[in-house]
Amino acid sequence: MDLKQYVTIVEDWPKPGIRFKDITTLMDNGDAYKYATDQIVTYAKERQIDLVVGPEARGFIIGCPVAYSLGLGFAPVRKEGKLPREVIKVDYGLEYGKDVLTIHKDAIRPGQRVLITDDLLATGGTIEATIKLVEELGGVVAGIAFLIELTYLEGRDKLEGYDILTLMQY
Repeated sequence: MDLKQYVTIVEDWPKPGIRFKDITTLMDNGDAYKYATDQIVTYAKERQIDLVVGPEARGFIIGCPVAYSLGLGFAPVRKEGKLPREVIKVDYGLEYGKDVLTIHKDAIRPGQRVLITDDLLATGGTIEATIKLVEELGGVVAGIAFLIELTYLEGRDKLEGYDILTLMQY
């Protein structure tokens, strides 16, 4: 299936010169969403995943149906102040500043094989921070899966040494 036909390109959003890749038109098509999910499920099975982790919010949209299909748990990575119990956190750089990501301290057991999911690989900063959280808790990043990769932003370079699946590249 050509998933790109289900992604809407929105010109000049959120600012002039940006060609935003809108995945909501993929998600609202049951066949396309299922196909994309099934591709990531197959990838996860090959890597013998124990747990799925995803950063908010679109990492949830990708990771939760994958975890469900595999009969596994899902651990959310959230912005600071959003998780109710004891967390670990990591600061990471954004285009215009810094942010903080957190995960519950007991979300991952040492040695668990983790699949990290998100909708988009752009500069790689969010996933790099997510990897740090997983590894700090003793998890093994067995794979990282995205719907879309913006190759011209070279985010894959920050993730060197990790196994990566992208279903579409722009």
